[in-house]
Amino acid sequence: MNQTEPLAYRMRPKTLEEYVGQEHILGEGKILNRTIKADRLSSIILFGPPGCGKTSLAKVISETTKYKFYKINAVTSGVADIKKVVEETQNFMLNPIGKSILFIDEIHRFNKLQQDALLPYVENGTIILIGATTENPYFEVNKALISRSMVIKLNPLTENDIYKILKNSLERKDGLGEYSIKIEDSTLRKIADIANGDVRTALNGLEVAVLTTNMESDGYIHITDEVIKNSIQNRKAIFDKNGDTHYDNISAFIKSMRGSDPDATLFYLARALNGGEDPVFLARRIVIAASEDVGLADPQALVIATSAMQAVHMVGMPEARIILAEAAVYVANCKKSNATYMGINKALEDVANKDTGEIPMHIRNAPVEKMKELGYHEGYLYPHDFPGHWVEQQYLPDKMLGTKYYIKDENIK
Repeated sequence: MNQTEPLAYRMRPKTLEEYVGQEHILGEGKILNRTIKADRLSSIILFGPPGCGKTSLAKVISETTKYKFYKINAVTSGVADIKKVVEETQNFMLNPIGKSILFIDEIHRFNKLQQDALLPYVENGTIILIGATTENPYFEVNKALISRSMVIKLNPLTENDIYKILKNSLERKDGLGEYSIKIEDSTLRKIADIANGDVRTALNGLEVAVLTTNMESDGYIHITDEVIKNSIQNRKAIFDKNGDTHYDNISAFIKSMRGSDPDATLFYLARALNGGEDPVFLARRIVIAASEDVGLADPQALVIATSAMQAVHMVGMPEARIILAEAAVYVANCKKSNATYMGINKALEDVANKDTGEIPMHIRNAPVEKMKELGYHEGYLYPHDFPGHWVEQQYLPDKMLGTKYYIKDENIK
């Protein structure tokens, strides 16, 4: 046992039986369970939040496969490291099987050139790729690699999963089993709850608590809720403003405003702010929602949203949270109409794809007298000269007559 290694590293499972969680892919009879046990693995991309067990799963595979197993990190490795693995794999003296498994942690950090270097060897079966990423691989990984791999999503570990791992760490000798520790189950569950699906955070917090707490006169290290509070601090945030959760959260925020749910709107706004999202970016999204989803059902929404964006610029955080909340809740509570949004989209589509004809001569401008002789502006009826400031006349080109873009709905007065 190397006690200098972090507890989270020492507690990584070596077999499928030791692996905790991810029953949807590793439960008995599930496809990944069967392929690992049969050692018939094909290339896979594992993605999920930090601390959900991606690297641990690769560790299990490394312990069970007959193939030579290589591990590199995309942050510190490059094309040369890939070539070295390929050369060793293709060297019959070093690897008679002629095939190996290459685990690449944080594969999303590989650039296109590095990912392209992998492709031929994944394609011909020399390399069985296991990529791990916290990002959505459909955005971050080469489409050619994706098409040749099985993409598997890992979920955040449940509180019960993390509790089980923490309990196990207190008993195992390569964990904290050699320490005399007293800790209530309720405290262990508190750690599991604070970790918010990230077992690494839970194990690191428990280890810090044990190593920084003095043994008492009864010969035990007493780990209480107060000790844990000082060792882990705040609940682990699952929002990453630069990652996949950014897109998921902003999508949920927008859809909650559109769906007229102020409580969900405030929840997703709070998640974004807690995760460090740019408040100006959030203000821009509120402005867009005010125009796209509220529109002419309440034109005041755009005025309030625009004012809020200007105020956020001037005030900044933390007070900007109040401004954002006010504007977002106003938009959420408004009646909704997307009539202008749908109208401009249809008009743009027609302009881009149809022969829409010529602008009628009578509504063309005639800044020069000679242009009137050519028919420009001739016959134009000035609406303000007529009762009600309106007069019947043609505005659309002949080819577009009868086309409706703005279809007024029941929420527009």
